[in-house]
Amino acid sequence: MHGWSALVLAGGAGRRFGGGKLLADLAGAPVIRRAAEAAAGGGFAEVVVVTGAQDAPVRTALQGLACRIVHAPDWANGMAATLRTGVAALAPDARGVCVFLGDMPLVPGGVCPALAEGAERAGYAARPRFEGNPGHPVAFTRVAFADLMALQGDKGATALLAGRPDDVAYIDTAETGVLLDIDTPEDLAVAARAWAAAALA
Repeated sequence: MHGWSALVLAGGAGRRFGGGKLLADLAGAPVIRRAAEAAAGGGFAEVVVVTGAQDAPVRTALQGLACRIVHAPDWANGMAATLRTGVAALAPDARGVCVFLGDMPLVPGGVCPALAEGAERAGYAARPRFEGNPGHPVAFTRVAFADLMALQGDKGATALLAGRPDDVAYIDTAETGVLLDIDTPEDLAVAARAWAAAALA
């Protein structure tokens, strides 16, 4: 993962969850800490976390973890705002970035090297895929940085990937964590069961 950065987006308010989603407990630690730990386990040159609605409590939740935290002052404008803040904060010599979502704590860090390699081979980006369904994190080469910085509104980079199908690699994985995001308390319960099952495996 030489020269590759990890970016964890943690800017949203978690309204569908009822608020406080990133701080909800998952097996004894906040969801956002679990997500950042997954990124930190990927072997990246740096891990950058972008905060928004809950800057102070998220910083507290990440204390002691090897990551750099930046705040997106315009986080309320949507996911694109936190993504732009994060890309702008990356090391100037970053070869690429793997974008993690703060509400996806079961993403396997071990998939990251294959994503970086796939993105560099394809020339633009790579995504993990479980049983035909694309998931996260998404790896972008430096070629994509200008496009990421131009995004607007409450959408991530899905449109960029759809617009360049020949430049995006898909890496098949048996890890369901690439799809499991937490939007509701029910999702959190599913994640807790998956976490427990993985711990027993």
